[in-house]
Formats: sequence, structure tokens, C-alpha cells
Amino acid sequence: MKIFITGASSGIGKALALEYAKRYNNNDTSIGLVARRSEHLHKLQELLEKSYQVKCEIYPLDVRNSAALALAANDFMQKHGTPDVVIANAGVSRGTLTEHVEDIVAFQAIMDINVLGLVHTFQPFIAAMRQVKRGQLVGVASVAGIRGLPGAGAYSASKAAAISYLESLRVEMARNNICVTTIAPGYIRTAMTDVNQYKMPFLMDATVFAHKFANAVENKRRFIVIPWQMGWVARFMRLIPPFLWDFAMKKAPHKKRLDWDWL
Repeated sequence: MKIFITGASSGIGKALALEYAKRYNNNDTSIGLVARRSEHLHKLQELLEKSYQVKCEIYPLDVRNSAALALAANDFMQKHGTPDVVIANAGVSRGTLTEHVEDIVAFQAIMDINVLGLVHTFQPFIAAMRQVKRGQLVGVASVAGIRGLPGAGAYSASKAAAISYLESLRVEMARNNICVTTIAPGYIRTAMTDVNQYKMPFLMDATVFAHKFANAVENKRRFIVIPWQMGWVARFMRLIPPFLWDFAMKKAPHKKRLDWDWL
């Protein structure tokens, strides 16, 4: 089994790396890990290789850098062959408000990472997958992409764009026997959600989420919301008319705005 994961240094990405290492615990398993924080990648690589006997390649880079991702993808394929699964998980979430001029840079970064990051991750692998007529591209969207959430305009817009992009890609790849899976998480317990100062219904541990995620990928699901309870919430959200949505969201809590040094 050969898997390539972005956003792998913490949160959902790290949980996925551990899940796949446990699930395919042998020397024939190769995992490529991409993230910006090299020190976290090195620690995870050591854990995966020593505890689960899998081959592990690490690539410290930013998914906004398409050239760096292409080099990483080519290096992984030269060493291990065409991956079975490529998971575009890298993403960021911060509170944003359009009236603040300083938030423009945040809007740009969130769209670049959460949307173009998907394109940069998948593009280098498609030719190889077409040649072998197999493979699976998995993109991480969000329930936040179903309807716009106040105080999270950039994040909601990026995830809505991700859902539409992945749907287009799924149809494009079908003729080549390449599967495309969209996974929309609800609230998952990670550093990204730890800053939220409001109630998060159906909050799920990242380890549990990773197990369900891998099952969905294995079953080649086209689109799935995890946890399932949020799937019903998402269905309901789609049906609410705009005037009712506006009324319901008028006093909804906003995600906290933070400094943008992390970008």
C-alpha cells in the first residue's frame, strides 16, 4: 500500500498517518508525509518506521508551492511507485471579517491553501495514475462548505470551492478508473478546533475520525460527512431558505480572529 498525505504533521493528517500505518503494518507499505513543520515530520517518521515497520518519506514544504509539491511527488514515485491513495488534507481555519483590511491577506492564504493546495497536491500524480489506470484522490472539505458561516467567510468559501472542485474532478477522472473521494468533517478535536469558544456538536476525536475516514476511502465513497450525525445536519442546512438561515445565524458565535504571523 502506498499513501501520500499532506498536512501530516498534526491533527487529522497525523491521525491519518498513524491509522494507515496500523492498518497496513508491513514493509510493503510506503507513506509520504507533507507539512511545513519539519521537526514534527521527523518525529512522526521515526514513530511510524520504528513502531509499525512502514517505509516513510517526509517532505517539509508549503502546499502553496506547486513546484515543491511536484518535486516531492516525483521523488516519492521514483522510490515507491504510483501511490494507491493521495490525500489532500492540508488546510487552515481562522476567523475573518471582510470589513478589516488586514484580513485580506488571511482570505488570500486560506483560499490558496484550502483550494489551490488540493490542485497542487493532485496534479503531479494524475499522469502516473492514468498510465496504470488506478488510484484514488481524496480531498478534505468541511461541513462549513455547505452554508456560509458568520465570521468564517474565508473558510466557508474555501470549503464550498473544495466541494465543487472535487465533484468536477471526480467526473473528469472516472474515465481513467481513478476514484475521487470528498470527505467533509464536522467538528474534529484538533488544535484547529481547540481555539473555538462555542459549543461544537458531535465533536469527534481525531483517532476515531481517521478510522472512519480510512474506511470511507477503502469503500471508495464519493462524498461522505463524518460523523454521520453531521451528515444529517448538512442535509438539513441545504434545505433551509435564505431568510431563515439569516435569522438563525444572526446571533451565532464567530470564530476568533487571530494574528496572521502563521501565514
